Amino acid sequence: MIIWLASYPKSGNTLLRSMLAAYLFSEDGNYNFNLIKNIKQFPHGGFFLKMGIDISNQNETIKNYIKAQEAFNKKDAIQFLKTHSFLFNFNKNYPFTNFDNTLGVIYIVRDPRNIVTSYANHNSLSVEEAANDLIKNMRAGGNLNHFNPIERTMIYVGTWGSHYKSWQSFKSQGKYLLIKYEDLINKKEEVLLKMLKFIYKLNKKILEIDKVKLKNVIDSTSFEKMKDLEKETGFRESKINPNTGKKIPFFNLGKKNDWKKMIDPKIKKKLENAFKKEMQELGYM
Repeated sequence: MIIWLASYPKSGNTLLRSMLAAYLFSEDGNYNFNLIKNIKQFPHGGFFLKMGIDISNQNETIKNYIKAQEAFNKKDAIQFLKTHSFLFNFNKNYPFTNFDNTLGVIYIVRDPRNIVTSYANHNSLSVEEAANDLIKNMRAGGNLNHFNPIERTMIYVGTWGSHYKSWQSFKSQGKYLLIKYEDLINKKEEVLLKMLKFIYKLNKKILEIDKVKLKNVIDSTSFEKMKDLEKETGFRESKINPNTGKKIPFFNLGKKNDWKKMIDPKIKKKLENAFKKEMQELGYM
């Protein structure tokens, strides 16, 4: 069964996946970029190409989301999938996922005023352009000629607010865990334990924590170590700056990304007006 690791782009999904991968898929808890490959992205062209589906036909791809998940799913084992998609029904007949394939969701949310600068850097945009993307119904990817296969499949992201609200449909089923990016940074061990307990509870298993492994996970996924690792080996999720032709560092500012110091008051106000209800609900305002 699938446990979704869902988030709006640039909300901490990579750190969350890295922590889980280091604990669940390594012997000692020491992280490296190969471990994150255990958690695939959905939608991804590879799922559909195996089924003989033309990924240039977006409607056909969406219609086969469930079939692709069924082919990937193993009912007797937990499968993790990362997604930046919001939870939607296409033409009311084709859902993004369903309860037959989904065991639960861990949803990572981040203050949009801090997303906007990170998003702008990652996508070679101005901060104002990035803010507009958060506010409008956004799609990402869909470039069939892109060197990175992750970029070839269209992802329907939605707005920051609609994305956050959509995944709450799993809440009433007891299959939803909300993680705030800010807690992921400042309370790493507490949050990792919370996620592991949630996963084991969904899987109806007893969690016995390996304290040495847990400490290694926390230490090896620090921002500084992840940044150094990217410099040494590169990171497949980084993008190319179209103006310079050079890779944009994925691990860029870390805790230095502070909206209070970095964004124009007009952009701040624009985001707060667009997402007032959701930001108040989350304690961001």
